[in-house]
Amino acid sequence: MIVIPAIDLLNGKCVRLYQGDFNQTEKVADDPFNQLDRFINDGAEIVHIVDLDGARDQTKRQYELIKQLCERATVPIQIGGGIRSIETVEQLIEAGASRLVIGTAALENLAFLKEAVKKYPDQIVVGIDAKNEKVATHGWETVSSIDYIEFAKKIESLGVKTIVFTDISKDGTMSGPNLDQLDKLNQAVNCKIVASGGISQYDDLIAVANLGIEEAIVGKAIYQEKITLKGARQLWT
Repeated sequence: MIVIPAIDLLNGKCVRLYQGDFNQTEKVADDPFNQLDRFINDGAEIVHIVDLDGARDQTKRQYELIKQLCERATVPIQIGGGIRSIETVEQLIEAGASRLVIGTAALENLAFLKEAVKKYPDQIVVGIDAKNEKVATHGWETVSSIDYIEFAKKIESLGVKTIVFTDISKDGTMSGPNLDQLDKLNQAVNCKIVASGGISQYDDLIAVANLGIEEAIVGKAIYQEKITLKGARQLWT
């Protein structure tokens, strides 16, 4: 199991949101560079960074900060947050991102997703955020009528190799991941599934790993020191 620590960037600071709600924001660190260094020194194999400003407003993307973080990192960086154009994809790849998580645009603009996957087949990841098994978009503010399993099969047919799955009712709640939905998704497609949302303790990581899922994004539990990267590694050594 690879535990991927998360850095959510808002106005240049590290924050955590509760269920994606910008009105429920908690600052967890002032300096994203120090936080990145801490994760890498603790043994992170990949770091997940979300540009919350870019997710809300394309004109406010924290491109320069992301570029500096990628240049500083000695491990792969996965970037998400409002990636909706091939120009943004190219900019972030040029900045040094190893993987890009496309969310809303994957559902609303299949032509863009096809182009991105064709051009960067190993770097494009699709984030499926679901509520009651329906795909949510636009920072989780809109819930579609599309079943998350059906959508996963559709994007797999387009060449998507990796999916980050988040049950948004679990995100930031420290109440455990949605193992049932993760298992159904993992059984339904051949894509690599990355678990995200609700992981709060080592037992959650073990439960996710027992489903055959090999990567998990962890945010709040690491900041609250409920889980450490070193402790997670010891579970499988």
